[in-house]
Amino acid sequence: MCGVIGFNWKDELLLNQMCKAIKHRGPDGKGIYLDDKVSLGHNRLDILDKSGTDKQPMSDENNAIVLTYNGRVYNFPQIREELIAKGYKFKSRSDAEVILHAYEEYGTDCVQHFNGMWAFCIYDKTKNMLFLSRDRFGIKPLYYYFDGERFIFSSEIKAILEHDVPRKENRGVIFDYLYFNLTDHSEETFFKDIKRLMPSHNMIFDLSDRKLKISRYYDITKNTVESANDPGKIKDLFTDAVNRALVSDVAMGSCLSGGIDSSSIVVTMRNIDPDVQIKTFSMKFPGEAMDESLYQRAVYEKVNSVNYGVTPQPSELIEDLHELFMTQEEPFSGTSVYGQYRIMKLANETGIKVLMDGQGADQVLSGSSYFNGYYYYEMLKQFDVAQLFREASQYYSKSKSLIPLVYLGLRMTPGELKRYLYNHQKAPYLSRRFLEENADREDMRWHISSLQEAAYSSILFYALPHLLRFVDKNSMRFSIESRVPFLDHTLAEYLLSMPNELRVSDGTSKYAFRLAMQDELPESVLARHDKIGFETPEEKWLKDESVVPIVKSIIGSKSFMSRDFWNWERVQNMYEKLLKGESSAIFVGTEIWRCISIELWMRLFIERQEFMGE
Repeated sequence: MCGVIGFNWKDELLLNQMCKAIKHRGPDGKGIYLDDKVSLGHNRLDILDKSGTDKQPMSDENNAIVLTYNGRVYNFPQIREELIAKGYKFKSRSDAEVILHAYEEYGTDCVQHFNGMWAFCIYDKTKNMLFLSRDRFGIKPLYYYFDGERFIFSSEIKAILEHDVPRKENRGVIFDYLYFNLTDHSEETFFKDIKRLMPSHNMIFDLSDRKLKISRYYDITKNTVESANDPGKIKDLFTDAVNRALVSDVAMGSCLSGGIDSSSIVVTMRNIDPDVQIKTFSMKFPGEAMDESLYQRAVYEKVNSVNYGVTPQPSELIEDLHELFMTQEEPFSGTSVYGQYRIMKLANETGIKVLMDGQGADQVLSGSSYFNGYYYYEMLKQFDVAQLFREASQYYSKSKSLIPLVYLGLRMTPGELKRYLYNHQKAPYLSRRFLEENADREDMRWHISSLQEAAYSSILFYALPHLLRFVDKNSMRFSIESRVPFLDHTLAEYLLSMPNELRVSDGTSKYAFRLAMQDELPESVLARHDKIGFETPEEKWLKDESVVPIVKSIIGSKSFMSRDFWNWERVQNMYEKLLKGESSAIFVGTEIWRCISIELWMRLFIERQEFMGE
């Protein structure tokens, strides 16, 4: 796992500055390549083939093709053997060299052969072009800036900002974040004119005429599996996915929240290798309703793993806030991101360089409560009211939550009424001017009509993209490669092809996957119907004596009061009601956090003023 950078002219000093800006992504080595047309850089994190024979940027034997690559292609041994049979010779045992020769053999179609996660750039001197690609689900990031002349790309935005590029906020994206709670849902970032290459897409940059061409090479909605209804097959595919993700020459561990997803990864790791030491990393909040320690204990005792725990404090959040924003580079929704940040820091301190993670499971298994709401809407359209009532009743009896019915009600609400409710109930603190400026922007979730559509949309737009951003930035901040076996595309395609009744049944989410793992997981974990993950007590933290003065100073600052995104007095009033326990609004802490997040991001990245000052 590494950092990749480059641009379409020669400048060694600037290239080295970019490398330095994201050194944390690859502290084990730096490599650069320059000629009169391009500058390419690479920061290396040693995971496989530590012999040094696969240094990057890597060239073919004729020095006609140059690669800088971030990621892991899990099936590279099989592709390597196929290429050897075709006459290719290898000097290393790395997946980077496999990508290089696969491109020689298959051209841009090489990505169709890969199973894994990647973001890379290949400089093809013969064709005078740069070929960039990002993996199917966007596990690895790739950002770029193009003004018609200068083309710059990087694994992180901060490296692009080493160039003299305009620092301008993207007001439409800020609106989507404050109003819809959407981030990472399109090619646009919070930085105007800095974009992300979308998942499942390739890009060709012609160095001669400076033209960009972007194309999609994979569509999850068109890759369905017939008769995907066998829990035994699910278990086999999941085991294969975890096994592929275990390839490493360094110490590995796993996140362990205590939920079904991370617990399944850990027990499968043990099944694959009964003797290997497994380190697990958990967040713990003794005495809090969200504490999952008992479930974590049931798992790590079952597999005999060494468990490390961390209990983040609100005062520590304040101390780490600047670094957290620098790590994430864009605003994030809530303090749970800090919990994940601390997990990665803990893993780094114990010597772990590769960490398994359950990200993607909720999306491919339709495991979050909002999916049930879209399932109910689908039943309602089919006039299957009896089944809807049974599912809703069973769900409530097990979870004591009405969230699916809230989503059902929202989906049934006419668009104009939804807009009115958002303007006056959900986000009444936003300024009239800002609302009018963005009146034509919509949330794609307003138009979802089925469980299947909700699952695909969560993967492509409104859930998975920001979750993957969080885990990549947090893990790489501490030079850790995060692997997500639930997003192995062969497994994901099967799970997403299952009929609805195998996803949600009798009010139980992840129904078929629970069946697949019923002989493996502790009964207490298998029987869980709540969803916590790495949540933090956000509203409680906002009331903490170490946090209150900071929040008040931010909301009361001249810069906050001068923003035309919101009515600062209403934000202040929201916070005062929260502190007094008078607020009746749902998720009011999250709404306040988003305002704070935008303010601090603007100061840090756009205006480059004092982060916590006036």
